[in-house]
Amino acid sequence: MSEVWPTELRVSKDRHRLVVTFNDGASFDLSAETLRVLSPSAEVQGHGPGQRVTVPGKRNVQIISVQPTGNYAVRIGFDDFHDTGIFTWNYLRELGEKGAELFAGYEQELVEKGMSRDKAEKPR
Repeated sequence: MSEVWPTELRVSKDRHRLVVTFNDGASFDLSAETLRVLSPSAEVQGHGPGQRVTVPGKRNVQIISVQPTGNYAVRIGFDDFHDTGIFTWNYLRELGEKGAELFAGYEQELVEKGMSRDKAEKPR
């Protein structure tokens, strides 16, 4: 079992944020957009090295469900019907600690591919 685990998972009233508080007191406010575009799902990450895709048009995505998955993770569902990402406690912690850096990389990928956070189109 992971050394870190959440003591609270709270979706904001507007469904655009997930606050995760861990057993060591660390707390992170994660945007739904970050969670969606950095989802650990095979749809986003691919099935092997170099297969990850950039998912555009998710600026206003909302969280519609947070389902426990065993004692180690949650499955987060979004209003665009994406719900295959299983977010382990360690991955949620990583997103909390490195989310700004990871999201900046995502934004750079959008620029490089001529895509937008606002315009939905096929991921590539």
